Amino acid sequence: MIRLTKRQARQFLLLKHGLLGGHQFVGKAGIMDFVRQVGCIQYDPIDICGKNAELVLQSRISGFSKNMLDELLYRDRLLMDYPDKNLAIMPVEDWPYFERYRQAARQHAMKYPEMERLTTQVSNYIQKHGPVSSNDLNVLQLQGDFAWSSAIHWSSGNNIARSVLEQMYSTGELVIHHKKGTRKYYDMAEKHIQADLLHEPEPLLNELQHHKWRVLRRIGAVGLLWNRASDAWLHIWGLKSEQRNKAFYELLQEERIMTVRVEQMKETLYCRVEDLPCIETILKNPEYSMRCELIAPLDNLMWDRKLIQALFDYDYKWEIYTPALKRKFGYYVLPLLYGDRLIGRAEIAVERKTSTLVVKHVWYEKGIELTKPLEAQMNDCFQRFSLFNNCEAVVIEA
Repeated sequence: MIRLTKRQARQFLLLKHGLLGGHQFVGKAGIMDFVRQVGCIQYDPIDICGKNAELVLQSRISGFSKNMLDELLYRDRLLMDYPDKNLAIMPVEDWPYFERYRQAARQHAMKYPEMERLTTQVSNYIQKHGPVSSNDLNVLQLQGDFAWSSAIHWSSGNNIARSVLEQMYSTGELVIHHKKGTRKYYDMAEKHIQADLLHEPEPLLNELQHHKWRVLRRIGAVGLLWNRASDAWLHIWGLKSEQRNKAFYELLQEERIMTVRVEQMKETLYCRVEDLPCIETILKNPEYSMRCELIAPLDNLMWDRKLIQALFDYDYKWEIYTPALKRKFGYYVLPLLYGDRLIGRAEIAVERKTSTLVVKHVWYEKGIELTKPLEAQMNDCFQRFSLFNNCEAVVIEA
């Protein structure tokens, strides 16, 4: 068993995520190192001051620019869009581990006899014309008398073209070729994933092995997790408390995870064995330079907000879906990190017509004093955030 103070637990999480002291991750190679370490980063299409995945990376990757992520996804094909924790971005080499979901989608489609004819029509069209969005398929005038939703994706209502594309995406026939804003363009998977990887059988023998892999992956995605209900377990099929308990038990027996006790916390936490060197570094109590970063609303670090409350004494709710009159803070508000503490939050928006980054408001946590060093670090953070958003000016209204 590992015993940590709350501050040591915070520092471990931040060091693992490349958020403590100097930057650990640099450029496109750094993006790949980070994504492989955490398994996936969550995708969200809303773009107020950068999309969620871009926000995750800008806080960790020295020299990050948005085109780097696009290149890794759609030119280099080292990363791919695929459901993990909701729709996510993950290394392409993880493709075989999700074969059971593609097989479930194939079985689901058998309930709809018309699907085979429709997928053949769409496949022929893509082979002839190249990548398509659902709008491009209007020329086919697809006809089908069914209300269909994907086995591993989201409901498409009565949009038959979108339903067929998402079915083919769910079965692995298609991949996302690129995106324009929120619109996705699909192409044949065989053109973009090498054949041996595309057709590799699932490496995990049964559901228990798969659950163990997913649980271990999610612990690694956050750094520390507990064996209790959590948003960090979202979108793992069949993982109820019984299955989760079994997975934790076996991972402990196999010494692939370790128990962690944190002062003043009743719950036991767990970390991956491969992250022990990071904990050992923290236990030596090194000094770290102070750094200020804006954190993404759906950042891996924030996946379990009750854990963040317990370790950082920081209460965060993403209020984008909260009615305006009921919001405590703002529409799109980012946690503000300084050193090893979450010291506040900031509402930031990009005015694209004037290429201006607008800091609308900054709220500080109780007891935070705006010292000159902190103010200097925040200004540096806002300037870097402005460059990340290709803005020419920063306006601080707060």
